[in-house]
Amino acid sequence: MKNRLHFILPVFLLFGSCTPDTGKDSTEKWKNEILETEHNFAAMAENEGIRKAFLTYAAEDAVLMRGNILVTGKKDITGFFENQSFDDKETSLKWKPDFVDVAASGDLGYTYGRYIFSYTDSTGTKRENTGIFHTVWKRQPDGAWRFVWD
Repeated sequence: MKNRLHFILPVFLLFGSCTPDTGKDSTEKWKNEILETEHNFAAMAENEGIRKAFLTYAAEDAVLMRGNILVTGKKDITGFFENQSFDDKETSLKWKPDFVDVAASGDLGYTYGRYIFSYTDSTGTKRENTGIFHTVWKRQPDGAWRFVWD
C-alpha cells in the first residue's frame, strides 16, 4: 500500500496542478475589449465631438502625431484641440479598425484601419480627407484601455 501511495500521490499532484491553457481565451477577450473601446471612441467622436472623444480616450502620457508634429501628454493634447480652427458641428471623423492585436501580457494592444475626416472649409466647400490610422492602446491601472499613440 505504501508503494502505491508513493506512485499515486505524485501522479495526482501532477494532473491536479494542470490547468487548461487560457492564453487564447484571454487574448480574444482583450482584443474584444480594445475593439469595444475603439467603437465607443469612434461613436463619441461622431456624436459628441472630436475634441471630447480624444480627450476622453487619451492616456495621461498619450502622444498624437499630426503632420510632422508630435503632441505629447494630455495637457498638450488639450491645447492642441483648443487651437484648432474647426467647429465640431462642421466636422466629422469616422473610422473603423480593420485589425487588432494585443500583447500576451494583456497590457498593450494596437489597432489600425481607415478613417474619413470631413469638414467644411472657409469657402463653405465640403472637403474630405481619407487615410489610415494606427492607434496603440494601453491598459490603465483601473483596467480601462486608453490610447498612448495616435
